[in-house]
Amino acid sequence: MDATVAGTAVRRRLEVRGIVQGVGFRPFVYRLAAEMALSGWVRNDARGVTIEAQGDAPQLERLAQRVRAEAPVLSRIDSVAVSACPPVTGADGFAILDSGGGAAGTAIGPDSAVCDDCLAELFDPADRRYRYAFVNCTNCGPRYTITRGLPYDRALTSMAAFAQCPACLAEYRAPADRRFHAEPNACPACGPRPALLDAAGQAAAGADPVAAAVQRLARGEIVAVKGLGGFHLACDARNEDAVARLRARKHREEKPFALLVANAASVAPWAEISAAEGAALASPERPIVLLKKRAAADHALRGVAPGLAWLGAMLPCTPLQYLLFHEAAGRPAGRGWLDAAQPLVLVMTSANPGGEPLVTGNHEALVRLAGIADAYLVHDRDIVTRCDDSVVRVGGGEVRPCNGSPGFAELNPGYGAYGPTYATAAPPAREAFQFVRRARGYTPRAIRLAAGGPPIVAVGGHFKNTVCVTRGDEAFVSQHIGELDNAPTCTAQDEAIDHLVAILDVRPALVAHDLHPDYYSTRLAARLAARWGVPALGVQHHHAHVAAVLAEHRLAGPVIGLALDGVGLGTDGTAWGGELLRIDGANCARQGRLAPLRLPGGDRAAREPWRMAAAALARCGREREIARRFADEPAAPTVAALLAQGLHAPETSSLGRWFDAAAGLLGVTRRMAFEGQAAMLLEGLAERHGPVAADPSLFRITGNFELDLTALVPVLAAERHAGYGAALFHATLVAALAEWAARAARAEGVTTVVGGGGCFLNAILARELRTALATRGLDLVEAQAVPPNDGGLSLGQAWVARCAGTDRS
Repeated sequence: MDATVAGTAVRRRLEVRGIVQGVGFRPFVYRLAAEMALSGWVRNDARGVTIEAQGDAPQLERLAQRVRAEAPVLSRIDSVAVSACPPVTGADGFAILDSGGGAAGTAIGPDSAVCDDCLAELFDPADRRYRYAFVNCTNCGPRYTITRGLPYDRALTSMAAFAQCPACLAEYRAPADRRFHAEPNACPACGPRPALLDAAGQAAAGADPVAAAVQRLARGEIVAVKGLGGFHLACDARNEDAVARLRARKHREEKPFALLVANAASVAPWAEISAAEGAALASPERPIVLLKKRAAADHALRGVAPGLAWLGAMLPCTPLQYLLFHEAAGRPAGRGWLDAAQPLVLVMTSANPGGEPLVTGNHEALVRLAGIADAYLVHDRDIVTRCDDSVVRVGGGEVRPCNGSPGFAELNPGYGAYGPTYATAAPPAREAFQFVRRARGYTPRAIRLAAGGPPIVAVGGHFKNTVCVTRGDEAFVSQHIGELDNAPTCTAQDEAIDHLVAILDVRPALVAHDLHPDYYSTRLAARLAARWGVPALGVQHHHAHVAAVLAEHRLAGPVIGLALDGVGLGTDGTAWGGELLRIDGANCARQGRLAPLRLPGGDRAAREPWRMAAAALARCGREREIARRFADEPAAPTVAALLAQGLHAPETSSLGRWFDAAAGLLGVTRRMAFEGQAAMLLEGLAERHGPVAADPSLFRITGNFELDLTALVPVLAAERHAGYGAALFHATLVAALAEWAARAARAEGVTTVVGGGGCFLNAILARELRTALATRGLDLVEAQAVPPNDGGLSLGQAWVARCAGTDRS
């Protein structure tokens, strides 16, 4: 700041950018200014928050420091620009002004779980918000899922339909109140209301909706519950018949369900919970956390996560969810009951029949969930943006303190500093966690890029689709959208792009997409490019996987990229999935690959591990064993003939298919009920068995950097103990990949290996590979801000497009 004579009033403008709307930022500034006896004003605008303050120069300098250091816990400050402006004669007092307009340059905060202060009101019989299912304040509640536009004001949210009563309006207008300009503020007299509908859509007159829902759950019924970003389907997790009925109705034979529990103590009998996992469960984002199962889990929770080593659990996020447990506990007063394990344990799974997008509307629920739900716990606040639950796994290496590549602490800003608002939250361990799915609680939090550039729209891939829009040096990755193999999900992708582009107020300069010409996302990219009159750029699938990690860690290269997944179209037109890449910005060269396996029957082989086992046997020259080994498979003789002749059996270098082959050889599963099931079952067996020593003779690396696992096939084929075989497969794979990457790194003179692709969700593979590379003096950099699977492709595509533009310039 300019030097100013003490005692002479000066005026400064502070332009604060980041997540600073809907988080109590203006009342925070108001209180600071009042405490420091400054005059002026604060307001929201389209780019963030602007402050004009007048007083002594040292005080104004201190104000700028305190704005950064003491910001509300749900905020994220990216920058504070300070400039001088003329003093105002006769200025007195400090005001909060109405929002200003202009081009959008700020961001909406993610949805946040109900805070402890609001929980205290929720369970206090003397409070006017006792058992009110929509209690919230500036420190918690919905944000992204109710917002239609910026600035973040009530008129641009789905709360616009609810006029505040005098008591709520007084809170909303009082700068000292924690509900000052809490846009979803409401109470039973003026706000949204819950209702319980039966299967025909009729509400029971006079019945308490929450109490009636809990009674139905206790009877073994399936209840659709409206949440923040969509509906869930809930049932009693300890009722085996109810779980089986939910599976049958949803046509979800074996894919795991997540649990909703009142607190960590309620799931502790069935899962191990570390300090970092407990902190993740209790964080304001409330993700589903994958926990290692205890032996008792499969018996007590039959059908919830069959055959897997991990159990997904989450704590209540909304007041309505808390009220289900409060009702089941007998409506105790106060919050003390939340310290003890609660008997109610619910399956809580996304209400998206047939792999379609989440159900969000009440009438839509009655239509799309007919025949699945027995009842509907709904409310009359609209969901503007559908947003699924986030899924994380703790243990993705150490936190890397890089802006834009958050580990646990960075993904939970202010954690450990909530004070009484989140008194139950423990300080986080400095251990990163890994996204399996990034959505509610984290979207649309920006990922900081290394540099600014033109706006890019990246449309992602076909599976686990997300989209990404960049603005300046920020990348905004959408919530999980899903598989683009049905019209409703394709429409959801269209809507997600339109929403992000509009709310970020950008005019795209380029559209990035996958190379596969048959993906819906690729065709959409061509239409968007034509609509906006801009170029479209195809980005190779595995280049994008590694690039997503480079983007969030703000690296450029050169690096060795280890891209390991199920399938992606290569630049040569074949199916890749086990790739050694040299990446330097937009330049990507394939250095090596996994020795290929054939896909007998094409895509069908990716769903039937026995076919991949047959392909592995054929690679060893043992085609004659196929029909005998799989004698109960009618197609086995045909598969053997296809492999012998090389007909209808294209090659792939996919590591995912090697996992399938191992599962088929060990008799783990013949067919998959969901994508990645064979690999997950194999991982579970290996985890339960424990580590074994790798045998270096079971793999070889050729002179052209082809990694060949063929020697492992006969060993697995002869193994009678599936657990040992699974552990040996993992140990051999880790040793092989580490040596493969190390040789390439030495050849290129680099020390950084960047891992991307869905195989890095395998906890054993990622953990052991990290250690194996470290012993060779190499650093393994992994995804932390986005999933390593196809959910991160859009970020990688956008980064490559940015780099390509820089290279051209």
